[in-house]
Amino acid sequence: MTELNPLTVAMQMDPMEGIKIGGDSTFHIMLAAQARGHRLYHYLAPDLTFRDGRVLAQARPVKVQKVQGDHFAFGEPELLDLGRDVDVVWMRQDPPFDLSYITATHLLERVQDETLVVNDPASVRNAPEKLFVLDYARFMPPTMITRDLAQVKTFLAEHGEIVVKPLYGNGGVAVFHVGSNGANLSSLVELFNASWVEPFMVQAFIPGVAEGDKRIVLIDGEVAGAVNRIPGKGEIRSNLAVGGSAAKTVLTEKEREICAALGPELKARGLLFVGIDVIGGEWLTEINVTSPTGIVSIDAFDGTDTGGLIWDAIDARLAIRAAG
Repeated sequence: MTELNPLTVAMQMDPMEGIKIGGDSTFHIMLAAQARGHRLYHYLAPDLTFRDGRVLAQARPVKVQKVQGDHFAFGEPELLDLGRDVDVVWMRQDPPFDLSYITATHLLERVQDETLVVNDPASVRNAPEKLFVLDYARFMPPTMITRDLAQVKTFLAEHGEIVVKPLYGNGGVAVFHVGSNGANLSSLVELFNASWVEPFMVQAFIPGVAEGDKRIVLIDGEVAGAVNRIPGKGEIRSNLAVGGSAAKTVLTEKEREICAALGPELKARGLLFVGIDVIGGEWLTEINVTSPTGIVSIDAFDGTDTGGLIWDAIDARLAIRAAG
């Protein structure tokens, strides 16, 4: 389709019933789209079908409003050809980043020549949060990816305190702080190895996390804003989903250096909406590309319109595609 506005937009995401509209970035993006006159559809990843060379989705038109509990209204289901009937597909379902998630990226990759998919599905598949960041190890705290208890014990002895977390986790789930005495470390490694087939991540503990874990949002490689997420009492995890609180913030010089290093590569990969996590104003820990969050808090603190910036970037991408 060549007409850029209004757009037909398909949102591949989680069930609308469970959305907490006060802080949900996907809902924020949908509101911004609707304000621009775009037509929205909603579907779940299992609603995808590949048939006769086409990628289809059983989707429902949806309208949204800022009223929790009455925040959406569905129309009758329609079978959409995601290559022919839609201008933009958003891949915004939450992880886990598993074979189901990877399969969805493969299917959506097949419509890329006809429809803009955000974020680029092949790039999402090739840039999992805790592995893509290894390309920028110079900005990271000391890091290990392993299943080997002996290696973890050596790492702990070297760094004094460590954090152990799943390689494909999200939302701060199963993130553990291990002190210098290594209490329960062996049991923890046994648990991780029994629960996941992949290795896990171990990082040196950064005490500065007590002052916050900054989420910085980049739109098509450019900084759009940031929010500081402060852990709750007795926690090292700052994720808002596990009780962290949000605070207004500004970027440090080191954080700007990190963003300048990442920005061109994010843009080149078609990773239009990305959230990076930085501790202590200098330590990069993750590059979130699957379903980043944070824009509601950023806009509330800074008076910005990050949703609008995202749609401006999409319009620019579509214009380039139309001209090319």
